[in-house]
Amino acid sequence: PMYFLLFNLSFIDLCYSCVFTPKMLNVFVSENIISYMGCMTQLFFFCFFVNSECYVLVSMAYDRYVAICNPLLYRVTMSPQVCSLLMFGSYVVGFAGAMAHTGRMLRLTFCNSNVIDHYLCEVLPLLQLSCTSTRVNELV
Repeated sequence: PMYFLLFNLSFIDLCYSCVFTPKMLNVFVSENIISYMGCMTQLFFFCFFVNSECYVLVSMAYDRYVAICNPLLYRVTMSPQVCSLLMFGSYVVGFAGAMAHTGRMLRLTFCNSNVIDHYLCEVLPLLQLSCTSTRVNELV
């Protein structure tokens, strides 16, 4: 189970860095502009992988807890079905969190300068560009 969890963590880390690396290379080579939909897509995948990574780490902590505190029941408690369910749950919760965050961001109206001086569409610069209330976004 530990190697299965480590595989998922390394896969998420690989995907996490693939979210902003192409845009970063594009900024170095040519222009420093990202479209609105490109920004929202990047934000969604960024949130998805960050949220999923947190829950994979929680699953790994639970795996180590069971291995240390209940070593005789480890094989029963951390069966392949349970590990798969933990990973599936991590990805589902990550997807739900990313949908909530990106959905709230899509409802904002932007009226200030629409140029962000970053290669990554981060949440705080986007919230600063908004001319509507960002209170709910800050809570999410």
